[in-house]
Amino acid sequence: MRAMERAAHANRSLDDFDYQWQRLHDQAAELTKLAQLAAEPVTDEVVGFPARLMNADKDQRTLAWLGIEDIDAMMQPGLTALHTVTARGQNASVPALALWREFHAARASLLALAPPASGPDDQPGLDKAA
Repeated sequence: MRAMERAAHANRSLDDFDYQWQRLHDQAAELTKLAQLAAEPVTDEVVGFPARLMNADKDQRTLAWLGIEDIDAMMQPGLTALHTVTARGQNASVPALALWREFHAARASLLALAPPASGPDDQPGLDKAA
């Protein structure tokens, strides 16, 4: 049963993943405002992650899907709680910062699954003098 779930995750559309990835970053942008942080700069590493998954193996894609679902499971109730706090007129910056740190750490773990390709000079096994 678990193997079937993993296969289903690995075969899900990368367009769907791209959509979910963007959605999480929209939520993260909202979170930065609640945490009173400056907007995070957009980097190629983050933007290009869904495309890099196309070259990843099935296990990496499965882990990416599970990771994005885990981050979403953390962000949804967290943002709801933060909105409740602000609706009461209370300052939500400290708990928002804590959630931002959790998001950032979880996202870093996902990004490590499919890091950006290094340049040709950085590839192992190539003699730079040749």
